[in-house]
Amino acid sequence: MNYVIRDAREEDMTQVLGLIQELAIFEKEPDAVEITVEELIREGFGDHPLFHCFVAEVKDEIVGIALVYYRFSTWQGRSVHLEDLIVKESMRGTGLGSALYKEVLKYAQSKGVRRVEWVVLDWNTAAIDFYEKSGAKLLKDWYLVQMDQDGVNKFVSKS
Repeated sequence: MNYVIRDAREEDMTQVLGLIQELAIFEKEPDAVEITVEELIREGFGDHPLFHCFVAEVKDEIVGIALVYYRFSTWQGRSVHLEDLIVKESMRGTGLGSALYKEVLKYAQSKGVRRVEWVVLDWNTAAIDFYEKSGAKLLKDWYLVQMDQDGVNKFVSKS
């Protein structure tokens, strides 16, 4: 299969959002995506982009993405967080995900970070197996903690 992995451009964001929505369906959260194409463009491009996105393209169609951004660890310093690696369902098993993953790791290496990190759902055994075989460590003694906007508002408004 011939594919190209490249940096995303503003005009790619409609297709990127389509893959994000496909991921939400795969993760059993079909109504969870609130972000818009306009937000992706505003936050990912310009003077101070909040993320970097790679796209995998086959015949002018974006069939995979990897979206990353910097985090800061008090122990390790700057790290790269892989927010999502998405491959269109029809392209899974072709090596495209592995190529995107390698591109992320090469990006992190070029930036001189000491760590790359991401989260994976506990039921996504194919991804877990792939990551473990690649040498990544699953930290099973840590919990992912999140608070949505409503929770923040409720907590902050408490007297």
